[in-house]
Amino acid sequence: QVQLVESGGGLVQPGGSLRLSCAASGFTFSTATMLWFRQAPGKGLEWVSSMNRYGNQYYVDSVKGRFTISRDNANNTLYLQMNSLQPEDTALYICSNGESRGQGTQVTVSS
Repeated sequence: QVQLVESGGGLVQPGGSLRLSCAASGFTFSTATMLWFRQAPGKGLEWVSSMNRYGNQYYVDSVKGRFTISRDNANNTLYLQMNSLQPEDTALYICSNGESRGQGTQVTVSS
């Protein structure tokens, strides 16, 4: 059974940082392309970033240079380091293996 459990969200001031984690189980994490999505209030699901098995990283333009995706294959964990956060980054952040997704962790950027 695939499980994806996100953590690390919270309330942060503009310009601040957060590191999200996604603990994965029930599939071969090391060979999976892993993705982060986000859903802002009243909006649809937006792809944010992904990393394939070879370590190649991809980002939506709005987060390039501010967010960094990484993975720890030994511990089946995906990360998203988010720096220089802005109010428009406020959303529920969800990780996915392309077939399943977690419940998400809320990120709120506000002064």
